[in-house]
Amino acid sequence: MKQSRRIIRDNRSLLEQYDLLEAGDIICCRLRLRPHEEHLLLDLSERGVLSVPSFRSQLCSRSKTFQTRLFHWAMLPDTIAIYTVHDVLQAIRRYGQGGIEKVVVKQEGKNGGLGVFLYQSIEEVYTQSLTGTLPFPYVLQPFMSNCRDLRIIIIGNYIETYERANPYNFRHNLHCGGTAAEARLTDDQLILCKRIMAQGEFPYAHIDLMITDAATTYFTEINLRGGLRGARISNLEYHRRIEERQNSLCEDTIKR
Repeated sequence: MKQSRRIIRDNRSLLEQYDLLEAGDIICCRLRLRPHEEHLLLDLSERGVLSVPSFRSQLCSRSKTFQTRLFHWAMLPDTIAIYTVHDVLQAIRRYGQGGIEKVVVKQEGKNGGLGVFLYQSIEEVYTQSLTGTLPFPYVLQPFMSNCRDLRIIIIGNYIETYERANPYNFRHNLHCGGTAAEARLTDDQLILCKRIMAQGEFPYAHIDLMITDAATTYFTEINLRGGLRGARISNLEYHRRIEERQNSLCEDTIKR
């Protein structure tokens, strides 16, 4: 490995030095890519450039379909990443065999409960997909009523959990009118969160869990960043902890 490493700490420097980056260089910031620029993450990774947060976690934060492919084992059964009309046709058969009627679609690249749609049947999804009203890709899953929604913030040793609820909307997101109340994780739920973070190489995260009427826990979503409405931690303290965590991991990477 070369002796002199480039250390990139902001997006402007990345753009200016992108063509010069080589194996062993380190990006110590979250990349603000435009839609459809995700291929740059693959290029940098293939060159041997290192990143904190990891390239995997950054792509995962941007892609609900990628999350579904990575963490399907922890999600509600029959949650599927849909890329083409052929995938919808396969899902129609699968859901029909399982007696699944109402379904939820989660659009790629949408957050805060926006881009989450409820359909009375998968046939409606097929119609909108075939006519181009519903763009690919997206995540398809059975609709589960009366579920609790937990948001977990993990930054190093800092762990905070609160429950989001909305009696008038199946979307519990606070952006969609939900309210928040302090909650507590079980040991098994915390283990699940940490397993998800480890597999996705997340140094810190906002994680959403679904708790069914039968008290079964499923993973729904993860992101490097998220809104703090409903959280106890202040915006200032949150960013301080994120910066400390990221700087510490960057320094560890530099010393390797």
